Amino acid sequence: MQTTAKPVTYGASDRPPRGDYSRAREDYTCDQGWDAYTADEHGRYARLVARQLKHVEGRACDEFIAALSHLGDAQGIPRFENINQLLKPATGWEIVAVPGLIPEREFFTLLANRRFPVTYWLRTEAEFDYIVEPDLFHDLFGHVPLLFDPVFADYIQAFGAGGLKAEGLHALEYLSRIYWYTVEFGIMQTPKGLRAYGAGILSSVGELEHCLTSPQPNRVAFDALRLMRTRYKIDTYQETYFVIESFDELFDATAPDFAPLYQALRDLPELPANAVEPGERTYAPNPLAQPA
Repeated sequence: MQTTAKPVTYGASDRPPRGDYSRAREDYTCDQGWDAYTADEHGRYARLVARQLKHVEGRACDEFIAALSHLGDAQGIPRFENINQLLKPATGWEIVAVPGLIPEREFFTLLANRRFPVTYWLRTEAEFDYIVEPDLFHDLFGHVPLLFDPVFADYIQAFGAGGLKAEGLHALEYLSRIYWYTVEFGIMQTPKGLRAYGAGILSSVGELEHCLTSPQPNRVAFDALRLMRTRYKIDTYQETYFVIESFDELFDATAPDFAPLYQALRDLPELPANAVEPGERTYAPNPLAQPA
């Protein structure tokens, strides 16, 4: 299938996607093509996972750590169907392969139907430490484990349904900020200290340390209206992180109709990525980010 539709970016990239879109069906899903992965790609994926596993312990939320084993033994790129055999019974979700970034309506529709899009291609060796677009490692390692958590899984579905509603309200920019500051770059306050749950953090060695221990970024209590006013940056570590107390708080924030919020936002100024508003609750960084 050839397409000229503008892909959903959510801060990832405004460059043309590099996947093979001729492989895509009408809903932009495609076959994973597991047999086409090379030995080098399997080895590169295993090294990416091994490196990240050394860093997420004591830094990622417990729900993420508990679900990592569902991705397999990380000796190579997993078969998506093997993960689905565990994921579908657990929360009703399944992962589907896509060529890369996909248009907004198709993206939201997949999420609303509990189908999570995972890019089939893996970064090159030159991109081992940093890649602009979300690739297979980012999507699979960063996003998929939390789909095994029932509350977070419900949140992602609610986000997809909210995205379909937002299309008709001309509010997709607001919703993209929700996705960016929660699904990609969210952190959580726990009895053990701050922990990461956003995929953009969990798939990045540097951002894991920055978001939890650095004195530089703001860490602001989650508030949907405040968050949707806040711009974000795509080419640096985040200047602001929004902190939830639990996934229940996150899910409850998606339950109301956002239409009144969208209307209120049109009368409020946008905030820069580094803003701190008077009187809002902020969080101190962890003194250390070491395994407990």
